[in-house]
Amino acid sequence: MLIPKKLVHRKVFRGNMSGKATRGFEINFGQYAIKAKECGWITSRQIEAARRAMTRYIKRGGEVWIRIFPDKPVTKQPAETGMGGGAGALDHYVVPVKPGVIMFEMAGVATDVAKEAMRLAQHKLPIKTVFVVKEH
Repeated sequence: MLIPKKLVHRKVFRGNMSGKATRGFEINFGQYAIKAKECGWITSRQIEAARRAMTRYIKRGGEVWIRIFPDKPVTKQPAETGMGGGAGALDHYVVPVKPGVIMFEMAGVATDVAKEAMRLAQHKLPIKTVFVVKEH
């Protein structure tokens, strides 16, 4: 799973995900991509599940790029704890995604293979996404 090597602040604000992506919305590495259509938090487990689904379907034939990295720590209080007491211990990492962000890219496979592989990966993600092809 993807996690940061070092962490400056354990507690970060939840943030605001309104608006569209201002960067990371173009296909730069591959030929095919998965683009986010709505905003949400993607966990490192979901990214890994989507990556595995893609690479298993293409049988390690093409190349896959992960364009997002979970660098936002999320804390969680233990079960059956009363209200208050501040933030809990670090639980997992997420990446906030806005509409238009390219999340995964792929190259080196046929269009129908890439479309099916990315369809399997899209089912692992908690937000609506779309399959896009790079224009020449």
